[in-house]
Amino acid sequence: MKRREFLQKGAAATGLLSLSNLALIEKLLASENKSEHKAGFIPKRRYGKTEVMLSVIGFGGIVVKDTPQEEANQIVAQAYERGVNYYDVAPGYGNAEEILGPALEPYRKKVFLACKTGQREYVAAKEEFERSLKRLRTDHFDLYQLHGITDVQKDVERAFAEDGVMKLLFEEKKQGRIRYLGFSAHSHEAALEAMRRYDFDSILFPVNFAGYLQGAFSPEIIEKARQKEMAVLALKMLARQRAPEEDPIRALYPKCWYQPITDIEEAKLAMAFTLSMPVTAAVPPGDARLFTMALDLVNDIKPITPEQLEKLKVLASTLKPIFEKNA
Repeated sequence: MKRREFLQKGAAATGLLSLSNLALIEKLLASENKSEHKAGFIPKRRYGKTEVMLSVIGFGGIVVKDTPQEEANQIVAQAYERGVNYYDVAPGYGNAEEILGPALEPYRKKVFLACKTGQREYVAAKEEFERSLKRLRTDHFDLYQLHGITDVQKDVERAFAEDGVMKLLFEEKKQGRIRYLGFSAHSHEAALEAMRRYDFDSILFPVNFAGYLQGAFSPEIIEKARQKEMAVLALKMLARQRAPEEDPIRALYPKCWYQPITDIEEAKLAMAFTLSMPVTAAVPPGDARLFTMALDLVNDIKPITPEQLEKLKVLASTLKPIFEKNA
């Protein structure tokens, strides 16, 4: 059975994957096969409409948060040696910037470094921007993003105001200290308004099987990004559900505010789902064990099958997604 045929059959099983998304998935996977994919290395996909190729597994800065520097150096070195060239961090991740900077410095010229700002006003954002550059030991960011926009008025309207953060981002992009602009969001409404206001290069957004199948979260955003030729960078690929009180799994992974997927077979299903979507890359949870698990599994992940989709649909019906469109 051809790839397109089983993707279409899987879509029929769930009724949630559109034909347009299926066509794009096929095109994306075909493009990936033409990329520089060496055996044993992480596959790469194109970043939106640019010529930049990113590893399909990204490195989330929280992985090295509160980690001894020598240990962090080793974690980053191993990720780089396995082909990870996309690294994402933010000032809001505790001391992650200060630790990632020295760890990533030997490889900085060969990787794609993304950072974020939670500030919405020009002056505060400028201070934060300069501090992030210094901490990360770099003279520019490949991608700089509005961090966690959730409210149209407080986040989007404020960011685009005359004295808002977007003024700074436009200036820095013109000066070459920012190559691409993006945003991360946990809200359909805010994401759609941001995309209406400006042609961002990418969106960092949850693309998670439970949220998509059970909570109707992300299909609309993925489709809009596809229409605008934006790269979709996926969050929460290995999130399972909201963490119940005194959850033993959650307790073992303090860097995760939700219950993560730790079972290997379940992780394979979740990864197959997210990576069969039209996404450029996915950032695993900020735990070194879960990040390593994703690296170990990714080369064996194939396009989602009808049987896998049916299993995920059943599993999703038993879970409480961390994101739901109308929640």
